[in-house]
Amino acid sequence: MDTYDTMDSNEHPWLGRLIVVGLFLLAQGIAVMLVAFVALLVSLEPGWSATTEQASLLQPGDAKSGSLLLKEDGAYTEAIRLGIDVDITVSGPTLRARVTQIFRNPTKDWVEATYVYPLPAGGAVDSLKMVVGNRVIVGDIKERQQARVIYEEARRAGQKAALTEQERPNIFTNSVANIGPGETVLVQIEYQEPVHQSGNEYSLRLPLVVGPRYNPAPIVQSVDFRNDGSGWGATNSDPVPDRDRISSPVLDPARNAPVNPTSITVRLNAGFALGEVKSLHHNFKVESPDNTTRIVTLADGAVPADRDFELTWKPAAVKAPSVGLFREHVGDADYLLAFVTPPAAEQAMQKPRPREVVFVIDNSGSMGGTSIVQAKASLTYALSRLQPTDRFNVIRFDDTMDVLFPASVAADAERVGEATSFVSALQARGGTEMVPAMRAALTDKLGDASMVRQVVFLTDGAIGNEQQLFETITAMRGRSRVFMVGIGSAPNTYLMTRAAELGRGAFTHIGSVEQVEERMRGLFAKLENPAVTGLSAKFSEAKADVTPTIIPDVYRDEPLVLAAKLDTLAGSVEIKGRVGDRPWSVTLPLQNAAEGKGLSKLWAKRKINDAEVARTLREMTPEDSDKAILALALDHQIVTRLTSLVAVDKTPSRPEGEPLKPSELPINLPAGWDFAKVFGERQQVPAQLRERHADARNQPATRRPTPAAPDTIRLPKTATSAELKMTAGLILIVLALFLFVFNRRQTLLTDAA
Repeated sequence: MDTYDTMDSNEHPWLGRLIVVGLFLLAQGIAVMLVAFVALLVSLEPGWSATTEQASLLQPGDAKSGSLLLKEDGAYTEAIRLGIDVDITVSGPTLRARVTQIFRNPTKDWVEATYVYPLPAGGAVDSLKMVVGNRVIVGDIKERQQARVIYEEARRAGQKAALTEQERPNIFTNSVANIGPGETVLVQIEYQEPVHQSGNEYSLRLPLVVGPRYNPAPIVQSVDFRNDGSGWGATNSDPVPDRDRISSPVLDPARNAPVNPTSITVRLNAGFALGEVKSLHHNFKVESPDNTTRIVTLADGAVPADRDFELTWKPAAVKAPSVGLFREHVGDADYLLAFVTPPAAEQAMQKPRPREVVFVIDNSGSMGGTSIVQAKASLTYALSRLQPTDRFNVIRFDDTMDVLFPASVAADAERVGEATSFVSALQARGGTEMVPAMRAALTDKLGDASMVRQVVFLTDGAIGNEQQLFETITAMRGRSRVFMVGIGSAPNTYLMTRAAELGRGAFTHIGSVEQVEERMRGLFAKLENPAVTGLSAKFSEAKADVTPTIIPDVYRDEPLVLAAKLDTLAGSVEIKGRVGDRPWSVTLPLQNAAEGKGLSKLWAKRKINDAEVARTLREMTPEDSDKAILALALDHQIVTRLTSLVAVDKTPSRPEGEPLKPSELPINLPAGWDFAKVFGERQQVPAQLRERHADARNQPATRRPTPAAPDTIRLPKTATSAELKMTAGLILIVLALFLFVFNRRQTLLTDAA
């Protein structure tokens, strides 16, 4: 045995050496790799330890639906969660909506939550309840400043409080103070609104998100004081003094999951046999208890608050009722709501009057995404409907403006083709300077009284200086009529409806490309047919306070809607006007009025709108307008720009000495919007717009994107030294490998020797 082993060893001396060398190299390599790994671990320790510590609190994968994670200094913290539940009951011509906002505080801090949200511009907000545990605190209407003082006192005292304020007729703010760690507080508001009717279709619209507003830069005038004591100084003028109150943090949908999940239920009791019921922008389910009732819910459950909810319904009969009369007795007065649809004028024997139509299209950054597609398709369709006897022009605007022709031109095939090419080349970018574009459109260069002059304005209305636009229309409308076309998933309907009212026109909305032809066809039915003009209402026995005070013209398929406060429900009301060139009248006996709900609130809301319009038209002084609005709001308990709802839990909850952390809740970007188009690189807005006469063969000059609200986006602090530490670790690994190879070479050389 020994002899055999010796012989084998002598025959293969290199085998033993290779085994020894291999084991040595393997052990040395493992040792070097371990040293390098430890070096890498040490170099990354600060970053890893921060992540590990935070992991015990919250990680991105732990977020639940509707929650939001904010990253600060490399650590994730969860923001206030908000859930929304909307319950709407339609009763004939009116609806009552209850909006419940559920604020959940998952943090360890005591917080104050602020949420900016939209409501219908025609809704009368009149109720606020705050639910804390088993307690329900009912809010009170107070003058705005008084309500704010009450809220701030409760906030400082550690009491839970809720405050509902109006920023615009369609933008509201809810503030909730002293939500404790892990607590949930419910804030519930209610509003009353009339149902909208157009021809054979009835509808309601529930806005769910406030689109980011473009706010023009303040105009600052400065004059240096002279040594001669002339007294010249500086003056400031801000077109949007409350810009901070209508701007919220907006989430980039490419980087954040949607927030603010919303559930909606509509209990539809139309008062007549129902036919088709449609939800235009949401999947829905319908239950049919009977032929006049439908219960509509969202098929997908809770959905992100990123687009308006619109529901339409039609009667089972071929035609909708042309007359409706409803009453409500409150206090010592009766309130009346009347709907009358005048007959359409027969024009077969008449030659239509030629028209001058000025089309204005918004191609600013907020129109990016699907909105610009809808707007261009709508304008292209409108151009195709022009008659050879018409004249037209096209204006496009962002933070600059192009006027296609120096003055309106004949709508022949060549010019319409030029305009179509001009429109197809448009791209969405830049700011939304709407006032100069409206001013250019209302400038009547032809002055031809034989032509009907119409302005068709296509926009999402995403501006904060609405009042400037209203004042421009009032000052320059002349013989023009302004027709507003709202574009996109979340248009500014307050701006649209008020601009159309002041411009003696009409408003329509296009929420998808599929709606373009149908909605534009309806708009052209209004443009091409005469309005019902010279309208008046006369009560035979009752003393009536009617709104609107001056009854506006109504267009084809539009109902005339009157609200009145009566001292007695007796006699009749006669409505007169002219349909085309023929007189028209109808008499409604008041005893036939059916019971209605919330009519007193609707009358007060419309009287408040009348006072706001009278102020814009300078038919009332600002002081008289404010006085009338405040009296109506306090008498009828309605939220306005001068009144707010406030609710305070008298029991203190936040311990003395505990800090209160403010939290401004973010909103989603409206569906279809392009985040980069709205919040692109910053630029200075020109002090004065450039007006250019564009050639349709040349595309509009490139515009730099401009932010709609520069201060609304807060970027997380993500810059750390992680890359440097990773590089250091990799260098150590490479060095270790180099030493490993060098040492192996030396060993092999020694063995060979």
